[in-house]
Amino acid sequence: MRKRAVGRGLLYVAIALVAGAAGVGGTLLRQRLTEPDTTAVDAQAAALAQDLRQDLNAGFHSAGGGTYGGPFTEGTLVARTEEHGGVLLGVRSAGLTHTAEVMLGLVPPTGATVDADAYPVRCYRIAFALGPGSVRRTAVTCPAGRTDGEPGSLAAQMGGLLARQPANPYRAMSAAGYAHTPRGATEFLKGRKLVSAKDTVTDVAGRAAGDDVYAVALRVNGVCHYLRMSSDADLVPLWTAPADEQKTCDARQAVTASGVYGSDPAKEG
Repeated sequence: MRKRAVGRGLLYVAIALVAGAAGVGGTLLRQRLTEPDTTAVDAQAAALAQDLRQDLNAGFHSAGGGTYGGPFTEGTLVARTEEHGGVLLGVRSAGLTHTAEVMLGLVPPTGATVDADAYPVRCYRIAFALGPGSVRRTAVTCPAGRTDGEPGSLAAQMGGLLARQPANPYRAMSAAGYAHTPRGATEFLKGRKLVSAKDTVTDVAGRAAGDDVYAVALRVNGVCHYLRMSSDADLVPLWTAPADEQKTCDARQAVTASGVYGSDPAKEG
């Protein structure tokens, strides 16, 4: 009788273990089937990192690829990020090392058909210093809320920033011949067609940011932008401010943002 009871107990335990395993396996299977496919957006993050490596390439005989070349500023970083369907959430610097957080997946790859399930909004941390080998990319959890503290989705807020971009923000050009004043900054934007007649420019404030450099914070269509005015024709002068600086948008931030991260001597000649 005792042996029969023990045998029955072992049978019950075995059944419970099998059922439990099936339950756990089923849960894992469901999670795997419902988990978004990040392949496409991860590929854009990899392409962004590769573009930054080319921008930071110090090889004299480097082909340079499709780099902007010359001075590499926050404008280069923002332009590159938006080329790959995302926005710059924020950037921090410690000496020669810079760490940027970006949100990608807001715009699908150009010319590619991507299944919606394979293109979730995702965030990445990209660290870089002076050389191409310094670029490192890591997937991170996106911030839970909007950067301005208002209720709503961060992805929706960032999508709105992209939707209100000026006409031609990312064109490398010189600001030579324009006065380093708020009025001169506005004339430069309109004269060089970086903004159109449909764009509204407000809250223009600037400060000197070194020899031949004037940094300006302004709003285009309500979105904070930074303008780096100088005679250098190889940099992107106008770009969207990082998401975590959109609310304050002042000239002090523009001065910091106008600093040069690195340069490509191969493109400088």
